[in-house]
Amino acid sequence: MLTPTAELVVPGQGIAAFNVITLEHAEAIVTGAEAAGQPVILQISENAVKFHGGRLAPITAATAAVARLSSVPVALHLDHVEDMALLEQAPLHDFGSVMYDGSKLSYEDNVAMTAKAAAFCHERGLWLESELGEVGGKDGAHAPGVRTDPAEAAAFVRDTGVDALAVAVGSSHAMTSRDASLDLALIASLKEAVPVPLVLHGSSGVPDEELAAAVRAGMVKINIGTALNIAFTGTVRDYLAENSRTVDPRKYLAPARDAMASTVEHFLRVMTSS
Repeated sequence: MLTPTAELVVPGQGIAAFNVITLEHAEAIVTGAEAAGQPVILQISENAVKFHGGRLAPITAATAAVARLSSVPVALHLDHVEDMALLEQAPLHDFGSVMYDGSKLSYEDNVAMTAKAAAFCHERGLWLESELGEVGGKDGAHAPGVRTDPAEAAAFVRDTGVDALAVAVGSSHAMTSRDASLDLALIASLKEAVPVPLVLHGSSGVPDEELAAAVRAGMVKINIGTALNIAFTGTVRDYLAENSRTVDPRKYLAPARDAMASTVEHFLRVMTSS
């Protein structure tokens, strides 16, 4: 069932948000969520929209249709949006939330643009996530070694009016190994300082026990993308290596979709264990 994001992101509880690139991703995520009996968030990023020729409607319509048919609550989230014109399309396409990404801007410009995005979303009943941007380093909030300052995070939330904040606590985007070490003490400090749910980006690179501990420490929304692509691509690669004459894509997309569903179920059970 398609559900507003605000109803699923609840302080004190962890919820996973998985990136959708193709219809197979959306189907796999919902299948895994149903197997685990857990709610889930389907995320479509600005980069995924670019992959689909810059057209938001087709992949969103397909993803929303999958969500509506689900037996568990499913929210639709527009992720890592830098283009305000794209953000302004969100209310037209079943999204319950948006993540505005001003991390490439100066702190002052990030605050101004994020506040503008928050006002737009709130006027239309949407929930807005954001991140601080260049906190402690010029390579962005999730560059290696960068950490979010609790006082600065509190000021950012106050000045922008966001509903959730992605923080830098030791994870990085697009990790293909699961060896990131999170600063659990910092997560606890951020939870005390920031009055909105905390979001962990780059969770694919975090070991299971660290993810569970992060939720216990105060992390709420856990973003996962690369882990699905590892499962998907690895399965396709193995299938074609063994069946080199196959030309019907259904032959390798079906097991790849199943592999992603199993990965989703695993992450959701880790979240439940926390």
